[in-house]
Amino acid sequence: MLNTESRPRRNRKSSYIRDLLGETKLSMNDFVLPCFIEEGKRAKVKLTSLPFVYRFSVDMLIQELKEYIDVGLRAVALFPRVPQEKKSDDAKEAYRKESLVPQAIKELKSAYPKLCVIADIALDPFTLDGHDGIVEKGEVLNDETVKILVKQALCYAKAGADMLAPSDMMDGRIGRIREELDQHQFKNVSLLSYSAKYASSFYGPFREAIDSGLRKSDKKSYQMDPANRREAIREVFFGYR
Repeated sequence: MLNTESRPRRNRKSSYIRDLLGETKLSMNDFVLPCFIEEGKRAKVKLTSLPFVYRFSVDMLIQELKEYIDVGLRAVALFPRVPQEKKSDDAKEAYRKESLVPQAIKELKSAYPKLCVIADIALDPFTLDGHDGIVEKGEVLNDETVKILVKQALCYAKAGADMLAPSDMMDGRIGRIREELDQHQFKNVSLLSYSAKYASSFYGPFREAIDSGLRKSDKKSYQMDPANRREAIREVFFGYR
């Protein structure tokens, strides 16, 4: 005997009913375009590790974005390639106000004032060995790294970033960044934390795009084990600000 007490298919019988009852809507408001940038002018470099993706100088990126913005794109995330001679053990280029990222933020906000500009907060583009933190005697130092991440976040906020995205996985960095931003009257700058980021080889193409490949080791001492579901939930819960 067919059970006719429940007929959920009635809510899927037509396109207008499906649209009316749809729980999740995917639109241009949901997309963020990752943008790989580098120093110089008139640069457009094809990335072998990421098909159909390019790395741009800021002037070329501004031109490239017009087509996307015309069809409704509202947010971009910036990832820099830093020249080898500007990398260092202390990653000081990460918070120099005349460096690539803060200048890119200013130029993008000038060209497209309504565009949401998200800036990645991490040290791997700026360190000699490609780690997301300061290394001493083979150990990635947590608290020393957080101090520099705070400087980097404040530098990008001053440049005009709408949102900062800490992707390093150091303990305690979200709280410290939030405190520093609030103390300097950047209460409206949002944080988009990578609360559960895994030590994964899937990041290989990305590391090639920003030229931050690890030279001697891996990131397993601070990025998570993909097998640990409960640990990920705990990171998300306690890392939220």
